Amino acid sequence: MLRDRHRERVEFDRLVDAVRAGQSRVLVVRGEPGVGKTALLEYAAEVARGCRVMRAAGAQAEAELAFAGLHQVCAPMLAGLARLPGPQRVALETVLGMGRSDRQPDRFLVGLAVLSLLAEAAHERPLVCLVDDTQWLDQASVQALVFVARRLSAESVGMVFAVREPQETGELARLPDLVVGGLPAEEARELLSSALGPLDPEVRDRVVAETRGNPLALLELPRGLSPAELAGGFGLPSIEGLPNRIEESFHRRLAPLPAETRLLLLVAAAEQSGEPVLLWRAAQRLGIRITAAAPAKETGLVSFDPQAWFRHPLVRSAVYRAASSEDRRRVHAALGAVTDAEQDPDRRAWHRAHAAAGPDEMVAAELENSAGRAQARGGVAAAAAFLERATRLTPDPVQRAERALGAAQAKQQAGAPDAALELLATVEAGPPDEFRRARCELLRAQIALVTRRGRDTPRLLLEAATRLAPLDARLSRDTFLGALEAAAFAGPLASGGGIREVAEAARAAPPAPEPPRPLDLLLDGLILQITEGYAAAVAPLKRALAAFRSPDLAPEDALRWTWFALVTARNLWDDETFDVLTRRHVEIARDTGTLAALPLALQTRVSAQVVDGELTEVAPLLEESAAAAEATGIELPPYGGLLLRAWQGRETEFHDLSEPVVAGAAARGEGIALAATAWTSVVLYLGLARYDDALGAAQRLIESDNPGQRFVSQWGAAELIEAAVRTGTRDAGAETWAWFSPLLRAAGTDWALGVEARSRALLADGPGAEHAYRDAIEHLGRTRVRPELARAHLLYGEWLHHERRRGDARDQLRTAHDLFTTMGMAGFAERAARALHTTGATVRTHRTETDTTLTAQETQIARLVQDGHTNPEIAERLFLSPRTVESHLTRIYDKLRSPPPSPPVPPSPPLPPAT
Repeated sequence: MLRDRHRERVEFDRLVDAVRAGQSRVLVVRGEPGVGKTALLEYAAEVARGCRVMRAAGAQAEAELAFAGLHQVCAPMLAGLARLPGPQRVALETVLGMGRSDRQPDRFLVGLAVLSLLAEAAHERPLVCLVDDTQWLDQASVQALVFVARRLSAESVGMVFAVREPQETGELARLPDLVVGGLPAEEARELLSSALGPLDPEVRDRVVAETRGNPLALLELPRGLSPAELAGGFGLPSIEGLPNRIEESFHRRLAPLPAETRLLLLVAAAEQSGEPVLLWRAAQRLGIRITAAAPAKETGLVSFDPQAWFRHPLVRSAVYRAASSEDRRRVHAALGAVTDAEQDPDRRAWHRAHAAAGPDEMVAAELENSAGRAQARGGVAAAAAFLERATRLTPDPVQRAERALGAAQAKQQAGAPDAALELLATVEAGPPDEFRRARCELLRAQIALVTRRGRDTPRLLLEAATRLAPLDARLSRDTFLGALEAAAFAGPLASGGGIREVAEAARAAPPAPEPPRPLDLLLDGLILQITEGYAAAVAPLKRALAAFRSPDLAPEDALRWTWFALVTARNLWDDETFDVLTRRHVEIARDTGTLAALPLALQTRVSAQVVDGELTEVAPLLEESAAAAEATGIELPPYGGLLLRAWQGRETEFHDLSEPVVAGAAARGEGIALAATAWTSVVLYLGLARYDDALGAAQRLIESDNPGQRFVSQWGAAELIEAAVRTGTRDAGAETWAWFSPLLRAAGTDWALGVEARSRALLADGPGAEHAYRDAIEHLGRTRVRPELARAHLLYGEWLHHERRRGDARDQLRTAHDLFTTMGMAGFAERAARALHTTGATVRTHRTETDTTLTAQETQIARLVQDGHTNPEIAERLFLSPRTVESHLTRIYDKLRSPPPSPPVPPSPPLPPAT
């Protein structure tokens, strides 16, 4: 079947050659059943001489057993576990059932562990990993293996996934693929003739056309058909689709076998592990003699030497589907009885579930226990499948509704919201129960948050929180805080659940427990801020932020609520807390291996460093954030990148980032993204001295906010005042000042008081303005926010120049220019330079030597090495294997050792004419 697959064989030859040369390659082989994918994988194993070949294959019966496929891949390499970094080793041991962890392992950390394990194995000998029938691999294994495939770089690893079409596996979509089709007509006719001998040309062409050149169909479909049947083709109206027709041909070949042999084949089809001891124990329990295997072997479709092996997966499915439901139950019951309850309880429960003829509480309870084990290992899809099956087998209506709710929650966590909603219908059909109904509403709101992101989520969470209030105080308070967060996230785009409405309803939340948790303090403070006013909430919110800064804060609370605490710290103008919390957010995400939380944590840390003027230090964080987002598939608006480009004055790059953010935010109802984009655009335009544009953007930001609570509009109020003064519309600035100044004075931090004094100076004249500018510089000089200090010097210098005090103006403007230049804020630096020129000063040019020989990732690795990080630590940061880091370091050292290219030698000037 492979002799005519020249194009495909060339692709596999290239893959193996690349792996031998120290590179990594990935290939997804796609095609319909029988087209030759498995044969191509066999060819890959044959040509990979000298390489270590790892095999795995999906099986329908194991598709719901968490990490079953991953265990196949990793089992031969488990000796290398000891060399993995601690968090990775623990995560992988947990999912493979070799150890226990106090918390559910992050699925991306599991993927990173497998990447490291494969890289270690490939360091000894090039490695080729072949995965067949990927469409039947369990979801957790597919996610881990695809994570590895996307992060391979220089590990001498080749990965090939064979997947049946049209059963698309979405996780494979972005990997290089090879589509395998049927044989060309001439080659198909040759293969058919070799199998059946001479045929009438018309019949032969009819068979080739109906099989579409599928090799397995060409070899199998005509078997057992009479010449008359062949002459009529085999377009049997009762069989739809080529896979079903091939399966039917296998069934025809197996049907004449003795009943005892067919029952033995059914045992082998139902227990896809192929374990001989297990198979023959079940066979013995069913009264099947060992001699029953001989007739099956003679067909050439199955072997028992020593494991049960089917020639093709369609043979297995043909056996299983042709059996009666009674025989299937008998076989599964026998397999369940002989499967060890201690060593393999999940497989035992699964067999017992298939053996059940009706509701069975004992089996349902076993499945529920299996779901708990799968959940603890991170196999949420498997947990959902176990609970869904348990629901069907539960006789008690109340218990059935509870298990259906658990299954729906697991489906939602596994990324199957539609299936979760279907299960909720089962829950709601159960006996009335207020607490269960409230949890259903909460789950609907959580699904809406994932699928629709913005508009109606606050209202749904608010309804769930209100219903939960008399039933579960803790969960109700958590949900009220979630509703406030969703309302802040949606902003003016929320439908029927704005932040003030949510806060008013949340006033009826159950009282906080004693002692209150940090999130309880945050909830009560935010309710007070939104309903009673900013000043009334400052002290309670500062207590809440102090609690979030405590080292006793539980990691799960830190990961879940730090973003909202950061918004609060920004609104309180608390630069120290903003710095501490963003730093800790990243540390906790890394330390706990919660890689799904890392992109957001890194983005907020970038924002903190930009706000502090550390623009030159954020490149590694942006690289790491991009790597985390790419590795995890988590899409997040580039808030840190927007702020960075705005302060740098890079307008084109800013708009390249902001335009898709605005379009996506408007579609999904993410008002916070619109607010962040508006605020950063104001900063951009002020740096570029485009004051009309800055004023328009600031007005849009402020008008979008509720005047009664000013939750996000205060971010751009100072910028609006500056733009209004520069455009001659002081009334607009004075109007903003009237509500903005009391907020800043209530906050009372040096950041707030410095911005208050600077804004007041813009609206003042004479000595009052100068006194305010000096106050602003004094306050801001005690903060971390150097860009705000530089702006105070800039505005003071511009004012002094307007007052014709050129010498004093030069001092302030030069200070501003030096600060902006040092921080890399080119837009504001150019504005300060222009102002300096008008005073008659000469502007010093700051030249920055940059090394353009290293790529962005190489630069990041070099910086991390310089900071003292080890190769495994760098690998974990960047979602790479340590071997890839070593490879990058080799290139980095080679580049840095190489002398720079010599500049071209200019031609010598012509000699003067002789005199």
